Amino acid sequence: MKSMTPLVLAFAAVLFAAAPAPSLAQDYAAIIAAPDRTDADRQTDQRRDPVKLLAFTGVKTGMTLLDMGAGGGYSTELMARAVGPAGKVYGQDYESSARAKERFEARLKTDAMKNVVVLARPFDDPLPADVGNLDLITFFFFYHDTTYMTVDRAAMNKKLFAALKPGGFLIIADHSAKAGAGTSVGKTLHRIEESVLRSEIEAAGFKLASSADFLRHPEDPRDERVFQSKVPVDEFVLKFQKPN
Repeated sequence: MKSMTPLVLAFAAVLFAAAPAPSLAQDYAAIIAAPDRTDADRQTDQRRDPVKLLAFTGVKTGMTLLDMGAGGGYSTELMARAVGPAGKVYGQDYESSARAKERFEARLKTDAMKNVVVLARPFDDPLPADVGNLDLITFFFFYHDTTYMTVDRAAMNKKLFAALKPGGFLIIADHSAKAGAGTSVGKTLHRIEESVLRSEIEAAGFKLASSADFLRHPEDPRDERVFQSKVPVDEFVLKFQKPN
């Protein structure tokens, strides 16, 4: 085989230099192990399995995302840490409890939340008109609450669909209700039937991309209020995608 000429070698060097460096996998375990996280959040970690949850979302440095039902901000802060200073997280909630507001406001004073924008907006109108083309939306353990609130869920889901860029993802995790319960136990048990939630999301145009079982607990009879359950609560995690 003939050796390459200096011109060919130079051209190859230019191509190699111009090629983007391969992206490194996100170190989710390091995010969870950050020394400035609170003891209260580490207690929540024990039931949320956040390393697996973050990995399932696929959140990456530099992303722009919306965290629905931010509450006290546990998930919002995790997402803010994951996207880093180059990213942005919109934390949405509406009529949250005084305790949740206090917790969220305390988080906002920390370095970890500097890239968070607070949105006190209705669930069925969660974003300003000029915000869109999001990479990711998360909706953790709060969709069931919208079933007994004054929320037009069909309108909400369409707004979420419109806010995502083509190919973007919506990740929903929630407490599982018994088959046939539908949305009837949202307020009493704080649960929702998985198939019903899925059908509502798909009606807005989303396609189910995958599901995860790391929060599944088949021993849960799913007939008790989640805050009073005698066994670990059965929870589902679903990933929906906006088609390209």
